[in-house]
Amino acid sequence: MSEIFRFKRFEIDQTGCAMKINTDGVLLGAMASADNPANMLDIGTGTGVIALMLAQRFPDTRITAIEIDPGTAQTACKNFNASVFANRISCFGVALEAFEPTTPYDLIVSNPPYFLQSLANPDERKRTARHTDIVFFDGMLARASAWLTPTGSLQLVLPPAVAGQVAQRAATEYGLLIQWEIAVYSFTDDDSPVRKILALGREGETGIRSDFVIYEHRGRHSEAYRQLLRDFFIIF
Repeated sequence: MSEIFRFKRFEIDQTGCAMKINTDGVLLGAMASADNPANMLDIGTGTGVIALMLAQRFPDTRITAIEIDPGTAQTACKNFNASVFANRISCFGVALEAFEPTTPYDLIVSNPPYFLQSLANPDERKRTARHTDIVFFDGMLARASAWLTPTGSLQLVLPPAVAGQVAQRAATEYGLLIQWEIAVYSFTDDDSPVRKILALGREGETGIRSDFVIYEHRGRHSEAYRQLLRDFFIIF
């Protein structure tokens, strides 16, 4: 079976990637926002889908994508080089703690590992892609605080409980406040969101919150979801 995922303006080869394209990633790729960004960083780029979506949305920005898993990084670099955005995306197979940026970033995004204190996956590559602890987020927050421009933003997609912990650490330890927050629900009548998308930074309005629903009913995406991804998904 082919592992090629075709978008309207680019293709993603997922062969050899520990984590495949998922809803979390495409939501962040479509919802992340910045005003006239010159430089962006995608931490843990995986297949490269978020970086490619951002390259499509922001035609004047340059994007750096880093990925710790060597095989996944190789695939992501191939995806970037095969796209029409190749001249604006740089790809590095490197861990976050070993990466040394050469420029500050207007936007840093990540669909990070987020299973805290949970049973680890026996597959080492999937364990690296999915599982972490609060120390990882402290490292990310510390680096974002140092690497963001004064008006820059760190934007993450996380489960609600993890989002709460990260937001608290960001505010108390690193001076990064919630600029906006989107609660993502599977269905309209769900009591609790399945994910939160957070924007953290030093400047800008804080505490803006909104809701987003993925499905109108089982088997049919909501109109908001279809509109959000219409420029990307062939099926819309």
